[in-house]
Amino acid sequence: MPRPRKVVVTQRFFDDRTQAYLRAQGVEVVLPPLPPGKADGDLDHDTLVEMLTGASGWIVGHARVTRALLEALPDLQVVSRRGVGYERVDLEAARDLGRVVAIAAGGNDASVADHVIGLMLAVGRRFRESQQRMLDGDWSILMGSDLCEKTVGVVGLGRIGKSVVKRLSGFDCRVLVHTTRPDPAYAEATGVAFVALAELLARCDYVTLHAPLTPATRFMIDASAIQAMKPGAILINTARGGLVEDAHLLDALRAGRLGGAGLDVFVSESDPAYKPISQALLALPNVVGAPHAGASSREGLERTNLVAARSVVAVLDGVDPAPECVVADGRPGR
Repeated sequence: MPRPRKVVVTQRFFDDRTQAYLRAQGVEVVLPPLPPGKADGDLDHDTLVEMLTGASGWIVGHARVTRALLEALPDLQVVSRRGVGYERVDLEAARDLGRVVAIAAGGNDASVADHVIGLMLAVGRRFRESQQRMLDGDWSILMGSDLCEKTVGVVGLGRIGKSVVKRLSGFDCRVLVHTTRPDPAYAEATGVAFVALAELLARCDYVTLHAPLTPATRFMIDASAIQAMKPGAILINTARGGLVEDAHLLDALRAGRLGGAGLDVFVSESDPAYKPISQALLALPNVVGAPHAGASSREGLERTNLVAARSVVAVLDGVDPAPECVVADGRPGR
């Protein structure tokens, strides 16, 4: 019997069903222990090399996949993200070295979209402020605002953006969308309106971000964009830290320019110099924060685990993963 193919998983919460699926495909599943309180994004180059030596597949979370790391792992055929972002992966190096990089497309759409709606409701209805006041002995009622019949701006219209639009229909919201690829048929079917970013910011009571982080979108919501927003609007960012200039957001919230913010991602995730800014944002009563947890429901993680695992198996079998999952393919002839 051939030696089992080795796949290393550097993520917590890797469910039994997905592990069973991999083993049924002749895969040896290795889940190395992570240091307490640490994720794979906190591991250094040497630690990752030690964990991954001899592996033919890697199911990864937020670790940086560098050219040097790939060069040190000649047996590694496929890097499969349990998630949809890939800005921490050197795609050019992966192609140059004949590797495949995949994402778990479609696995966490519902979970993140639910999270977005939850943040809108939590900030708009002032859940955090109300509970803290009650804990302090003040049971007076704070006036919040409805999501129902509000104008909501969706920036970026990928799978998660579309899932958010679908949920907003239940709140009878008017939805404005800014995207680089307007779709008239989608607008006709859903009733959304495609508009320029400046118009969206000026008109919307809630603005939720679903764009990828690229050089063009970095700090797309800065002091100028915030100044253009409707006074009292609520900003939601569950996409990527770096779409929002958190220092400018902090200034605007302290000045009362915005009504609040729901933040699942922060610039400090990739730039430690912003850590004090993140802490100051989280200390504000009208900010509801989470530690990049939008996809981390039990059901969402099980779905993304399985999507990531299927991409690994496909590559090890010498076939193509689902096309929507492949972001780099350096195999000959691809």
